[in-house]
Formats: sequence, structure tokens, C-alpha cells
Amino acid sequence: MAKQDRAIRTRRAILEAAAIVFEKQGFQAATITDILKMAGVTKGALYFHFQSKEALAHGVLNEQGSGPALPPQPVKLQELIDSGSVLAHRLRTDHLVRASIRLTLDQQATGLDRSGPFRHWSEVNVEVLTLAQQRGELMPNVVISDTAELYVGAFAGLQMMSQTLSDYQDLSHRHLVLQRHVMSSIAVPSVLAALDFSEDRGARLAAEMDLAAADAECEVAAV
Repeated sequence: MAKQDRAIRTRRAILEAAAIVFEKQGFQAATITDILKMAGVTKGALYFHFQSKEALAHGVLNEQGSGPALPPQPVKLQELIDSGSVLAHRLRTDHLVRASIRLTLDQQATGLDRSGPFRHWSEVNVEVLTLAQQRGELMPNVVISDTAELYVGAFAGLQMMSQTLSDYQDLSHRHLVLQRHVMSSIAVPSVLAALDFSEDRGARLAAEMDLAAADAECEVAAV
């Protein structure tokens, strides 16, 4: 068990080091040597977990959709708001998430398949919107696939603007402006009135999710 825990910590340390390097330098300029120096591990340890720079990049990209699950909400459209709110918070506080976004939008990352996060978030949005439609939360003219992809593309643009202008400090506000505009065109009036657009909601949810994940880890360790 101790050996397994050490391997998990080593893998995490390598991923975090790679995230710092990718975020600062981009995929093309980053080197395995840079990542080794940042991680403070041997080349053998790195290649045990990741066979190439591309594998490292995919490990970082996968962090965008990892982490504790969002708590379910009685109004499904609230979950659509919450997913973006938590991501906006993580972009300010988690360098792994920032690096995953940087890689996703890195036009110089030739040869790296960056489609995964776009496809995953679009698919999650389709699932949530489909359930919202089944519950009568959506206006009858809503095209689910179009709305799902609109959210992903709009968030990508907003986070780039926010990163440039304020280093993500205004991203929660920008994200909720988007949500208010879109929700007013897709949600039935009674649902729209019930939605929570609080700018601190992402931070509160993230704290709750992290606490629940930590409690779960403690329970596993105690077994």
C-alpha cells in the first residue's frame, strides 16, 4: 500500500510540474528536461508514468474533466450554470486546470489531439439539457446540441478574454453574464426565476466538493 501511495504521489507531482511548464511555455516549447527539473524526479520515474510529452499533455488535459462530481440540483439547468461556475473558480485557483485550458486552446500544439475536453463538455451539456427538456424546463424552440456547443465555445472565448484582461479575476462575472443571457432565451419563466446566478456560487460549490472528496479519502484510508 505504501509503495502504491508513493507512486500516486509521484505521478501527481509529475503532472503538476508538467502543468506549470505547459502553462508558461506552451506545448511546443516545453521539454521533458524542463518538466524533470520542475518535478525533481528521475527520467525513469517520469517515463514509468508517462511515455512521452504527448502523454503528459493528455494527462494534464484530462484534469479539465476530473475532480469531484457536481452535486445534483432539483433544477437541471442549475447544473449547467454550476459546471461553468466551478470551472471559472478552478481557473483562478488550480494551475492544473489553467494548464489544461491553455493546452486545449494552444494553436501551436501540432500533433496533439486537443478535441477531448471540447467533446466531453459538449456531451455533458447535452445530457443535462436533455434531462432539463424532459422535465419541462426548456422553451420548445431550444436545439439541445446547438445550445450545448454554444456554451463550450462561448466559455472558451470568455476565459481567453478574462485571462488577458484580469488574469481570470473577472471570469466568474463574465461567465454569469453569459449564463443570464442564454438562460433567458432557453428556460421557461418559472425555472428562470428559480436559478441562482450568485458570483460566489462556484467557490462555495468547489469547497463543498473538495471537503466531500477529502472525507471520502479518509473513509477509504480507514478501511
